[in-house]
Amino acid sequence: MDQKPDFPIFPMHFRGLLLLAGMYTIAWSAFFKWFGEELIAWLAIQPGQVFDVPAMWYGNLGLVVGLIIFVSAFYPVSWVYLILAGLTGKIILAIWFSLGFLPDLDWNKRTGFHLIFNELLWLIPLILIFLRALQVREYLRKEEAST
Repeated sequence: MDQKPDFPIFPMHFRGLLLLAGMYTIAWSAFFKWFGEELIAWLAIQPGQVFDVPAMWYGNLGLVVGLIIFVSAFYPVSWVYLILAGLTGKIILAIWFSLGFLPDLDWNKRTGFHLIFNELLWLIPLILIFLRALQVREYLRKEEAST
């Protein structure tokens, strides 16, 4: 007898994490966009020094990435590729900060905090959520094909 596998559940707290990740990314990106010069000076821990880094562009990209992650929470199984786009965006933001900002700002507790807690740490739940959404999507596709 062919037994059906258990239905993979997409829990509501995954949607909440997507909303939270999106809002968090939007908030930090807004700081980079509208307070870029002051934020960069604060991150560098060197008062009075001027840095020529593209904080506004970084903030613009972050706003788009945050919006994508936020919107993906509404239909995460159907819009699974928005989660992937947000995940890719977070990776791009982390690489951009590492290669474009850290050489000028130097590594310190503030730049480390931003890179680790605002960019890299969010990759773990986003990857788990993406994989679960793919699992549910695949299950639903197989169920639809079998009926």
